[in-house]
Amino acid sequence: MKSLDIAIAGAGPGGLAAALFLSRAGHRVRLLERFEHPHPVGSGLMLQPTGLAALNALGLYRQMVALGAPIDRLVGTDAKSGRKVLEVHYHPLGPEQHALGVHRSALFNVLHNAAVEAKLPIRSGYTVDQLQRDNRKSWLLSPQGLEGPFDLVVDALGAQSPLKRFAKAPGKARALEYGAIWGTTPWTDSGFDRQALTQRYSGSSVMIGVMPVGRTQPGGPELAAFFWSLKPADHARMLQHGFARWRQAVEAHWPATAPHLDAVGAFERMTLARYQHHTLPVPAGDGIAFIGDSAHSTSPQLGQGANMALLDAAALTAAITGADSLEDALERYAAMRRWHVRLYQLLSLTLTPFYQSDSAVMPVLRDMLVAGVGSVPPMPLLLAGMVSGQLLSPLKAIGLKPAPLGEVR
Repeated sequence: MKSLDIAIAGAGPGGLAAALFLSRAGHRVRLLERFEHPHPVGSGLMLQPTGLAALNALGLYRQMVALGAPIDRLVGTDAKSGRKVLEVHYHPLGPEQHALGVHRSALFNVLHNAAVEAKLPIRSGYTVDQLQRDNRKSWLLSPQGLEGPFDLVVDALGAQSPLKRFAKAPGKARALEYGAIWGTTPWTDSGFDRQALTQRYSGSSVMIGVMPVGRTQPGGPELAAFFWSLKPADHARMLQHGFARWRQAVEAHWPATAPHLDAVGAFERMTLARYQHHTLPVPAGDGIAFIGDSAHSTSPQLGQGANMALLDAAALTAAITGADSLEDALERYAAMRRWHVRLYQLLSLTLTPFYQSDSAVMPVLRDMLVAGVGSVPPMPLLLAGMVSGQLLSPLKAIGLKPAPLGEVR
């Protein structure tokens, strides 16, 4: 296909990755970001082998590895009994398989620096709120003015994007009952495994997590992401009761988190995250493609949000490169991502209540099934494939090669 003029709305990881992929494929891209100074939002995340493969295709894998923390397993423990009720290893997929715990700032900076080095145009302080089409061209509207014309608009604005109404079948999002508060703290080895995402549960109404996320910059201190699951509706009441009371509750469930709570010190240093579930049946419309949370938002229970966005960016570029027309490209893009997205959206929607709900039955079933059956073949392989994002072989569908994970060791 001929070179296209492409607007990318949203300069988060998905938008930045799309800009890099598409510009390297010979297209003229322009990034539009609502913040005056583009910056990341949130604490830590797990880059799975899928997301790492996309970063490797961009030539950014080694930069990311230098900042992140390799994670070999996920471990969950019951707060009352101390019994291990979840343990998922990556090694059934191969001795070198693992995830990478990273801070969102590190991922953003690696991608943003690459975009700046490539001299990609970024207009900041531009709040996209409307799309107009005329004669097969698109314009973006904002209180800050008009941008266009473009052959294609890529919506990377996230779950609350105002452009989702321009999808072929927009559907409706459903707010999820549980969210979380997140904070970043110095890493501590005492009581924690630097190669594991460690969680503690009390039923399914309390979930606490600590994850190594490496450094935000070369030579910086090692950090951890700390989170506490809660209903956003209960957040105001928690603030009213005060940090000391909340801290007492956390330490009652998990005394080893005291250093993390010392580092947090106040609610002002934690961010409330609200989640919703929504999947576009077709992540495209007339002259527009949707990637990341704009196309599929859910609880990050499986840690797949950023990874799915990176795969979307790679898939969209591959679809455009191999198509004869833009309409054909958007159909190919939807087909490339359809089943992988639907599977993981279904898994997240199905599994989240076992870890975040008021149910008294679901955590009992969870602990019985995962602890009892999780070690019986082929369950270790299936669980590893699920958490790593590799069910249905998404890399093969897009044409991405796996990252050289063994180089991390």
